[in-house]
Amino acid sequence: MNAAIVVFPGINRERDMAIALELSTGRKPRMVWHKETSLEGIDLVVLPGGFSYGDYLRCGAMAAHSPIMAEVKRHAERGGYVMGVCNGFQIITEAGLLPGALLRNAKLRFLSMDCNLRVERADTAFTGQYAKSQVFRAPMAHGDGNYTASPEDLDRLEGEGLVAFRYAEADGALTDAANRNGSARNIAGIFSPNLRVLGLMPHPEDLVDPLMGGTDGKPLFDGLAAALAA
Repeated sequence: MNAAIVVFPGINRERDMAIALELSTGRKPRMVWHKETSLEGIDLVVLPGGFSYGDYLRCGAMAAHSPIMAEVKRHAERGGYVMGVCNGFQIITEAGLLPGALLRNAKLRFLSMDCNLRVERADTAFTGQYAKSQVFRAPMAHGDGNYTASPEDLDRLEGEGLVAFRYAEADGALTDAANRNGSARNIAGIFSPNLRVLGLMPHPEDLVDPLMGGTDGKPLFDGLAAALAA
């Protein structure tokens, strides 16, 4: 699997993502500066977390118009894989690759803590090494992670099985307490209709080694490596 990580001004989680990808694939991902316009030979494009353009205007709004994003869209249209994590999720919703938007957290506070994610389906390249309804731990660090979409889009996501992860209790129960940022229907991550674009707010890349405090996030990257093995 050949992976690329897009680096925007203000992004700060690209090295965390690179560590996670290399651990699972055995290959260093290519770092792509946002002004580049080629993704030739790339299987997976990752938009990592951070504060692109200082979160000015609206989180992800300016990065969505960077030169590389036209090629990211073409990559997705060709059936390539794309993953946006935290600010990356904000960018790909702003770019129209996924529906909805990420608003200010419900209590208008920046959240930096672990959360529990429930896997909604396990038959995708991103989730193939989890079990359906499995709960795993992932760190969150965001001020604008409150996922929202129109009632029609939310119903479509549910009806077509495009919800990837939900905020949950450790036993899998969906509660308001587990949904700290107030996301609609406890949604923490969603897929595109072809299941090749994933956006999620928490950071699985920050739990891929015992030295990080756990390996709950590693199956996501192992699954991608297995599914996209060259």
